[in-house]
Amino acid sequence: MIKKVLLILSLCCFVSCINEKNENEFTISTWTGAGNDFKEEIWIKKISYYDSLGISEILVGGSPDVLRKIIPLANKKNIKVHGWMWTVNRPGDTIANKNPEWYAVNRNGQNSLEYRAYVNYYQWLSPFHPEARNHIINNAKKLMEVEGLASVHLDYVRYPDVILGADLQPKYNIVQDTELPEYDYGYHPIAIKEFKKIFNKNPLEMRNPHLSTEWRQFRLNAVTSLVNEIIDIAHSKNKKVTAAVFPFPEMSRQMVRQAWNDWNLDSAYPMLYQNFYRENINWIGFATRQGVSDVEFPIHSGLYAGALKKPGDFEKAINISKTNGASGISIFTADGLNDEQKSVLVKLKNSSN
Repeated sequence: MIKKVLLILSLCCFVSCINEKNENEFTISTWTGAGNDFKEEIWIKKISYYDSLGISEILVGGSPDVLRKIIPLANKKNIKVHGWMWTVNRPGDTIANKNPEWYAVNRNGQNSLEYRAYVNYYQWLSPFHPEARNHIINNAKKLMEVEGLASVHLDYVRYPDVILGADLQPKYNIVQDTELPEYDYGYHPIAIKEFKKIFNKNPLEMRNPHLSTEWRQFRLNAVTSLVNEIIDIAHSKNKKVTAAVFPFPEMSRQMVRQAWNDWNLDSAYPMLYQNFYRENINWIGFATRQGVSDVEFPIHSGLYAGALKKPGDFEKAINISKTNGASGISIFTADGLNDEQKSVLVKLKNSSN
């Protein structure tokens, strides 16, 4: 009897140690594209490359059928595969394109299919239109059916940027020192109608609609309810949902109408691309810490490798993310790392073994 008790206690301690190790593990991941075309020899090389750098999770943009072919190859290297999904921004969506009434509308009354803010691939559906919402949810459901997928990874789950990062504005020859109507979205007729029911006000008739906290929150809630509906469905199927999000919740609210601290995510991947905002690497630590303090789920700091090529920058960004509470980092993208960046990841991999 005593031997049996001791054996049980030993097993409990062993399992506890394993769980503690897993909880404390700092994961390295990367976003990467696959599309609809699968070539096994290419993916065998890519996965071996990721494994050599200690990358244990990959966020793959590809069709469900392609993901089903990648997962067995990744499993051989103990690499988890997430299904990276363009959620509300749906460029080239042949079903949505047939339904222009599904698209988001800006303050000038232009829908996102006809007027594409900034770039041609900005083709945003409205989270207020029920059929558009169902279409988005059905896209997520298709990923949920992929056996062995680590999570449905939501991206572009917001409105178009009402304010671009400071370093991006000159590229489009614009100055956004206020919220300009052509970039201010969420004015779908359904949204206007529902808002008027509650507040007896029309946002289009407000002198400064950007100053209305009710109108901003109303639009935030539409995205939040969509995300949480997807999460509820996924969790009912024992699937996880993660998301690529803007740097920290307050900044996300202002720039893209995204309140990701209200989402019931399994983890978030804030894109901390400091160069977009003309910030230094220390800002990555600040944004990481703010995100960690605002939510209860794990944060994986998104790092833009192209802006971290100077000697020491990449390593500093990783360390400052870890120090400020991140559970890992995700690289955009590991496919183009220079030799020094690769050596940083190899050193990190060796130190954790």
